[in-house]
Amino acid sequence: MATLYIDRKHSELRHQGQRLLLHVNGVQADSVPFHLLERVVLRGQVRTSAATLGALAAAGVAVVLLTGRHGRQLATLVGSPHNDGRRRLAQYRAAQDATAQADVARYLLQHKLQGQQRLLQRARRQRPDLRHPLHKAIQTLARLRQRLAEPDLGVVSLRGLEGAAASAYFAAYQRLFPSQLGFAGRKRRPPPDPVNACLSLAYTLAHAEAIHAVHSAGLDPFLGFLHEPDFGRESLAADLIEPLRPRLDGWVWQLFRERHLRADHFRDQDGACLLGKTGRGIFYAQYEAQARAQRRWMRRQVRRLVHYLTGEDNA
Repeated sequence: MATLYIDRKHSELRHQGQRLLLHVNGVQADSVPFHLLERVVLRGQVRTSAATLGALAAAGVAVVLLTGRHGRQLATLVGSPHNDGRRRLAQYRAAQDATAQADVARYLLQHKLQGQQRLLQRARRQRPDLRHPLHKAIQTLARLRQRLAEPDLGVVSLRGLEGAAASAYFAAYQRLFPSQLGFAGRKRRPPPDPVNACLSLAYTLAHAEAIHAVHSAGLDPFLGFLHEPDFGRESLAADLIEPLRPRLDGWVWQLFRERHLRADHFRDQDGACLLGKTGRGIFYAQYEAQARAQRRWMRRQVRRLVHYLTGEDNA
């Protein structure tokens, strides 16, 4: 099943039976059966109707709405969730249990730091000129991973270790990019350089997919374990993508290293670095090429979480 990206002015989505129809400037440009789609991503001034959105939801196709300028997530529309409310009750109980909260947070962070280590190790093999700063960060991450295993750490302490890991990791990661890209560490809202613009968009797309995975499994996307509940934030979805961030970071590095994206694919507007139309087309195509494994991992981790919460073997 595929993701359809609509990022073009004067576009309109309609439906006819179980087919999605794309019209551009009032003329039908393409169509695709619902059963081939897993999600539709709409960015900017794309028109559609409540009837079409309802038909997509009924078919189990998620719809992700992004702002036109920065590509921030506005909403994710999904169909009916898993119909067993006991899963959410188990999630609510676990979220109030300090031990369960720390167990889930520790599991997620172990995978995240391991992914950060692996990326920097791969970079060290490919960039011997950066061996010293990369090796230093790898050693720091190894020490922090050992500390994560300490059984008496609560979730607040685990978040502190995550922050220390992020500081060491991005100090090394930023060295992988040429200086003309202006990447000096993770910054957002608005992203000031091409690398941050790509990281933000990649994280946004992954977050929307995590909302869909969590919702489909019958869990509450707003109630997480590593991330505290916060107004308007899908904290469990944010939890789920943490281990995926290093994979996305490596993919963004590959985009620039292999020159799929260049500085001329971006433009500056009011202090924000924006990916242009041609660059967005390249970005979406490359994202989809690597996203299938990412989605399988998400579904597997959600099933693992449901099993942890409820003991269900067929989660």
